[in-house]
Amino acid sequence: MEAVRPSAVTPSKSKWARTLSKVLHRHATAAGVVPDDDGVHKVKPKGTEEWNDSQTTKRLSQKFDRLHEEELETKVALEALIAKIFATVSAIKAGYAQLQHAQSPYDAEGIQGADQLIVSDLKKLSELKQCFLKKQYDFSPEQGMALAEIQELKSLSTTFKIMGKKLESQTRLKESEIIFLKEKLDESNKQNRLLEKRLNQSGQLFVLDNLHLSTLNPTHVITVLRQTVKSIRGFVRLMIDEMKLADWDINAAASSIQSGVMYWKEDDKCFAFESFICREMFKAFHLPYFSLFGSSVPQGKKHAQVFFDRFMELKSMKVKEYLEIKPKSTFAKFCRNKYLQVVHPKMESSFFGNLNTRDMVSSYQFPDTTFFTLFAEMAKKVWLLHCLAFAFQPQASIFQITKGCRFSEVYMESVADEAFLSADIGPESEPRVAFTVVPGFRVGKTVIQCQVYLSQFKSR
Repeated sequence: MEAVRPSAVTPSKSKWARTLSKVLHRHATAAGVVPDDDGVHKVKPKGTEEWNDSQTTKRLSQKFDRLHEEELETKVALEALIAKIFATVSAIKAGYAQLQHAQSPYDAEGIQGADQLIVSDLKKLSELKQCFLKKQYDFSPEQGMALAEIQELKSLSTTFKIMGKKLESQTRLKESEIIFLKEKLDESNKQNRLLEKRLNQSGQLFVLDNLHLSTLNPTHVITVLRQTVKSIRGFVRLMIDEMKLADWDINAAASSIQSGVMYWKEDDKCFAFESFICREMFKAFHLPYFSLFGSSVPQGKKHAQVFFDRFMELKSMKVKEYLEIKPKSTFAKFCRNKYLQVVHPKMESSFFGNLNTRDMVSSYQFPDTTFFTLFAEMAKKVWLLHCLAFAFQPQASIFQITKGCRFSEVYMESVADEAFLSADIGPESEPRVAFTVVPGFRVGKTVIQCQVYLSQFKSR
């Protein structure tokens, strides 16, 4: 049996001893026991350790307080710097507003002063930027913040004052424009009144201002007839609008006036109403004064002068003024009779809910309503045309075309061009007169065409 060598066992024991020593040392340290220089373990007093911990905590607390105070001071100083920056920006805005105000009207000194203020404030803003970048804060910022706030308020006040001055200047400019426009409006109104006086509310009858009985010719009749037709169509449009507002059946109303007519367009039915108005207004046109005084009116040159004088008298006056001045005149009687014939009581009641206008007109009181005003204008034009026709020697005559007649360009004028553009027109069908819209006239040897509505009829 081989003997054990010491070198093989000793290293293992010494390694175990060292490990055990470390563990014991750690436990001793945790328990307050420390070895002395001789290797003897001694216990450290507990009061000394607590005193050292208290001092460390106190030092840490003081250091934290100092850091907190420094942080607060830095924050307040930064706020003061920002306040100065905003105050400077407000000062720059105020200077720019002052510069703009000094440019209109031009003020050289004001521009120079505002420019210097803006440059100075820009330099100050640049300095504040450098302070921020280099962290050169003012660590006594209370006074600086107060001064910055005061400066900003002053700058805002300056800006508002300049804006107020600018608004006052703009107000004065607008007032000047208003005065100028009022002057132009007054001038335009004067011109309009002059034109209205010459036009006599509607129609260009001022071309007949210098008319004399000896110079009468068919062109004068054509001029008055055109204005008469224009006035009739204006009244017809108003009448149709009132029918629509009163929920009338426009198709049924048109058929009751002109039955069995094939219209080229739906809007052409307005010609049926126009034919009705013309038929009623021109009824008895061929009789002197529309037969208001019977047929015993004398004829002759003197009689022609009377009609011409009546024409010139009424032509130069407004119809409303004439009816007020002469409510029992011949024209007033004509206007009264025609209104009672044209405007049926049921129609008036449907339009206005009462018969007040009819009652007033019956008693020769002429209301100032839109409906009656347009009617009176139309009646005036018809009356003027009548007086002018009887001023001729021989007097002008009136005619209309019978339904179903062939179209003739000599005596007729079509109000609907579609009658000649239809592709259905052939040898077996052609447009013929459905009804007369506006009557025609003969003045001496001159024929003034009547206006007719054409529709298709089968030729027999």
